[in-house]
Amino acid sequence: MDLTALLIFAGALLVAAASPGPGIVALVARVIGGGLAGVAPFVAGLILGDLLWLAAAVLGLAVVAHAFHEAFVAIKFVGAAYLLYLAYRMWTAPAQSTVIAESSRRDRNSSLFLAGLSVTLGNPKVAGFYLALLPNLIDLGHVDMLGYAEMAGICIAVLTVVLSGYALMAARARIFFRSPRAARLFNRTGGTLMAGAAIAVATK
Repeated sequence: MDLTALLIFAGALLVAAASPGPGIVALVARVIGGGLAGVAPFVAGLILGDLLWLAAAVLGLAVVAHAFHEAFVAIKFVGAAYLLYLAYRMWTAPAQSTVIAESSRRDRNSSLFLAGLSVTLGNPKVAGFYLALLPNLIDLGHVDMLGYAEMAGICIAVLTVVLSGYALMAARARIFFRSPRAARLFNRTGGTLMAGAAIAVATK
């Protein structure tokens, strides 16, 4: 693809990804409630969701929506249910003076991956970026497989930087609050944020 088009895509994606939405809220809630454990599969799920929406934009919404609509809906609701489960775990986790919600570290990586994927697939902000805004910035009709690979690489790089930044900031904030009272507040704040993300995913 043309370098200018790739730079436009990278810049637009950076701005869109950095603005808070259900994905960022769910990620921050996960880190607040359980630390950085399990963040990698959750972030991988978020990024894969973006790659699927990018594929939908390049291939054409009608074709992809017809072929994968049922699967997207099923994944969305299963993931939303799991997010609610995580929210419950965070809300009810015992306050600890040194570790906040450590029990959530036992969650399976595959479940966390699915939860992250569902957040992106059910996020109207992400869908709007790829299916409404992006076609106005780049002529997607002339994007071939190499072009998609280039855009996918940029997508992975930008989202990894943005999501890692949010996760690290949440982790740094978390370590300053180690009293039982602060731990309980963090657990319940994370649970509330996670429940909000689940509702946003399920109702869109």
